[in-house]
Amino acid sequence: MAKPPAREPIAGSGLRALAAVGAAAFLGLTACTSATPAGPPSTAGTAASGVEVVSTDLEAPWSLAFHERTALVTERDSARVLEIADDGTTREVGVVDGVGGSGEGGLLGIAVLDGDLFAYSTGEGENRVERYELTGEPGDLSLGEGETILAGLDAAGYHNGGRIAFGPDGMLYVTVGDAGDRSSAQDLNSLSGKILRIAPDGSIPVDNPFAGSAVWSYGHRNPQGIAWDEDGTLYASEFGQDTWDELNVVRAGGNYGWPTVEGVAGQEGFVDPVQQWAPEEASPSGIAVSDGAIHIANLRGQRLRDVALDDLGNATERFAGEFGRLRDVVVAPDGSLWMLTNNTDGRGRPSAGDDRVLRVSGG
Repeated sequence: MAKPPAREPIAGSGLRALAAVGAAAFLGLTACTSATPAGPPSTAGTAASGVEVVSTDLEAPWSLAFHERTALVTERDSARVLEIADDGTTREVGVVDGVGGSGEGGLLGIAVLDGDLFAYSTGEGENRVERYELTGEPGDLSLGEGETILAGLDAAGYHNGGRIAFGPDGMLYVTVGDAGDRSSAQDLNSLSGKILRIAPDGSIPVDNPFAGSAVWSYGHRNPQGIAWDEDGTLYASEFGQDTWDELNVVRAGGNYGWPTVEGVAGQEGFVDPVQQWAPEEASPSGIAVSDGAIHIANLRGQRLRDVALDDLGNATERFAGEFGRLRDVVVAPDGSLWMLTNNTDGRGRPSAGDDRVLRVSGG
């Protein structure tokens, strides 16, 4: 599928602001940005598919997380954080201030730790991570005053990364795209094209692989999903350019090759993905680990892909084309899988009731 022209590189290192952009270089947008989705419009879940529709009528949702047993969801463009009641109705918990993203920017990933909500969003000229106290009880939750714990991440209309999650070590991991500046992914003085690791207060852990740096791994184009297995191994999904999307096993200090290589290259000094897929079959977004498998939500591919932890080179697929684009998948407190569709963001073909939160029976 032909790609629209990309904008000129916007981001550089650290605190450089979002610059004025124009169409110039054909950098090839990530597969998820295609305005012509594959397959038919999404349809509601049915008993036969083993999927329950939990909630409907969300607008460009991006991330799911749980505060104790209460599901929270973000809407990218409205910057709203919503809580989902047991009957599927939604209620606004709060609006993240200063969100001004366009394209793939906006209110993106969230994570919860010890009663605090952490949110990754695009603001004026930057991406940042903020922490909010969650106050009140389910059905009456609200956000306290925000505190920025990480700022100055390069922003653009695409390749913003945006997934955040707490690892088993209690540290916050943050995926950051190259924001259109391909060379930044190999520049250790830049936080673009990286997976970062910071403490919950924003400080840099002393055992990070590069002294004084938040960088955990580098050479990423647009990493999207992160999750850990019971042994503490970190897995990440990543949007490729035109050739291969990836599933990577992420290790501290690893170089994952972008922009020098895409997919499996077998070149010394670069870590190859354990799986790769053509973008039209994938565009892997959020991921989760449960019951011995990595579960990968796919946007263009419009399917849930399962990769057994004891057989990382193979995968099985579920729900192909049934629900449209899938943005996120998480493990609920009861062990079930919850999926988030993404058909109303301008790149899907929404049906009545989109977008939805779905519960997969039996995980």
